[in-house]
Amino acid sequence: MEVLLGVALLGLAYAWAWTRQGGRPIGRCFACFYGGLVTVALTLNGPLHDLSDFYLFSAHMVQHLLLTLVVPPLLLLGTPEWMADRLLAPLVRRSATGWVVRTVTRPVPALALYTAVLVFWHVPAAYELALRVHAWHVVQHLSLMAAACLAWWPVLSPSTLAPRLHYGAQILYIFAFGMPMTVVAAMITGAEELLYTSYARAPRLFGLTPFDDQRVGGVIMWVPAGLIPLLAFTAIFFRWAAAEADDLEEDPAGGPSPLGSA
Repeated sequence: MEVLLGVALLGLAYAWAWTRQGGRPIGRCFACFYGGLVTVALTLNGPLHDLSDFYLFSAHMVQHLLLTLVVPPLLLLGTPEWMADRLLAPLVRRSATGWVVRTVTRPVPALALYTAVLVFWHVPAAYELALRVHAWHVVQHLSLMAAACLAWWPVLSPSTLAPRLHYGAQILYIFAFGMPMTVVAAMITGAEELLYTSYARAPRLFGLTPFDDQRVGGVIMWVPAGLIPLLAFTAIFFRWAAAEADDLEEDPAGGPSPLGSA
């Protein structure tokens, strides 16, 4: 219930912000942001929630994939520049918080925080704690989403106050972005013993033993961890090419043009 309430409040706040800006067109931003909220609601409620909490480790990995590789990009793409700058301005104006904002949204700290959170919550002891104690499960999911938003920030930042990287650096960064989940997935898939013992006591579904379920969960993490950054790489490359073409049209003499930022 708290998930639905939180999603509803965030959706209302977003709509209210748009109405305060009367006259601004509604388009892709709305679709992306509310798509992200709907994905959160479907991920943390209903059949997928029940399967992940009570039956299958692999279903829980689907949840984590959606919360880190799907929801954050949708929310960032759905946040317009004017809204992001207005939210960040009070923090950036203060010297202490401004330094924090600029630091944690840079590539190395952002990816390091994401890696630390991702690894921590897949350590068996921390993972089992989240399964046993609902409050820690909420913290697990919130921290995964928050850390993933930071990790996506260098390539999808909607703010001029903490801007995204230029296209060349985005391409280099996105190669590193998929590594943390790939490493975690490889360790889970290659484990020779059952890491998450709670699932040994769970009712079995689809003929999967607990160990098979663990390996399926590792593969579920592994494949999208490579595919989604590849899709992001492709999108960045074509946006960079389009930006360069626009620069050439503006400068027919063929002079040097700066690398664009999104």
